[in-house]
Amino acid sequence: MKTQEKIEITAPVGSWESLQAAIQAGTDSVYFGIGVLNMRARSSINFSLRDLVRISRICRKHGARTYLTLNTVIFDNEMKEMKKLVDSAKKNGIDSIIASDQAVIQYARSIGMEVHMSTQTNITNLEAVKYWSQFAGTMVTARELSLEQVASIHRSIIRHKIKGPNAELVKLEVFAHGALCMAVSGKCYLSLDHYNASANRGACYQTCRRPYKVTDADGEIELVVDNEYIMSPRDLCTIGFLDKIIASGVSVLKIEGRGRSPEYVKTVVSCYREAVDSVLDGTYSPEKVEGWTSRLKTVYNRGFWDGYYLGRKMGEWAEQHGSVATTYKEYVGKVSNYFKKLKVAEIKMESGHLSKSDRIYIQGPTTGVVEFTVPEIRVELKEVKKTVKGEDCSIPIDILLRRADKVYKIVKS
Repeated sequence: MKTQEKIEITAPVGSWESLQAAIQAGTDSVYFGIGVLNMRARSSINFSLRDLVRISRICRKHGARTYLTLNTVIFDNEMKEMKKLVDSAKKNGIDSIIASDQAVIQYARSIGMEVHMSTQTNITNLEAVKYWSQFAGTMVTARELSLEQVASIHRSIIRHKIKGPNAELVKLEVFAHGALCMAVSGKCYLSLDHYNASANRGACYQTCRRPYKVTDADGEIELVVDNEYIMSPRDLCTIGFLDKIIASGVSVLKIEGRGRSPEYVKTVVSCYREAVDSVLDGTYSPEKVEGWTSRLKTVYNRGFWDGYYLGRKMGEWAEQHGSVATTYKEYVGKVSNYFKKLKVAEIKMESGHLSKSDRIYIQGPTTGVVEFTVPEIRVELKEVKKTVKGEDCSIPIDILLRRADKVYKIVKS
């Protein structure tokens, strides 16, 4: 199958730091939530309406498209709020609304707002694509599809010339990396059943991520399942077969993780940006895949598997609660000043210690994510090997930093 000329990477943004990190990593678009009408209402720091102007301005400056997630189910008493969000998105130049509820879709289209079909619409066949094409030109296919099924839908779109409202052929989008849910396309009711907090309303308590035991009805016999985390899938990672995904006709690769850290966003987007470019220029190789995979393992992950794309019938389950990343970060202080002419940052140490040759992150709403190795440390102008809590130190860095940027030491797990 002919390789696509342009593959869009869309990055998750749950904070200003993550927005800058995504742009630094070379994303083509970002998606984010406002308020509570999105699927990460509980687990990420969502933006407010007044942030739309700044988000739009930053992304336009860097040539990145902007997608507002409005993808929960909507109740009658929320129609006014929903319309307010869609109106504001249009007014502020947001490129598209990601939606699954018919009320959102129809209202967005009625005012000329572009729509992308969310994974919650569970698109698994050509007839679904035909139906939704009257509303949207980009659609996320269900996560349960194999690559051959995705490719078949793509071929049919071309053969039947199925076009969206923009008069262009419908584009297919797939999840490329990040958390997977045990439920069909994320439509889970465990949290609703146990806590009256619906995952379909952005309020998932992640009941599935816990370890479980099996006990008989009389409470006399208790069995520990071989894998305690039997409902907690490992994270999706497709970097090892990205060439096959692109060959299937996919146009958009979605990175999951609006609740993740800025360094997660930068690392993952950077790896997939490099991988896509390598596929397109013919330099994609097993050696490069190994390097990207090692980098991906340094940030939050529950272990990796390839999802259902290659024809698997069952998932691979996490081996422990939380992340198995090969590194983690420790907060050590914040930037108190930056001297442009000298290209030196002054850091107020507020925790732990920092040594020469340590690897660090510096993160801030405008700075994004800067990662580098400390080449030199000075305390009271004297060069030292180590600085500790309570000291003011300086380090040379040829990157503009801002006051209050946070400094973290990267530690191997």
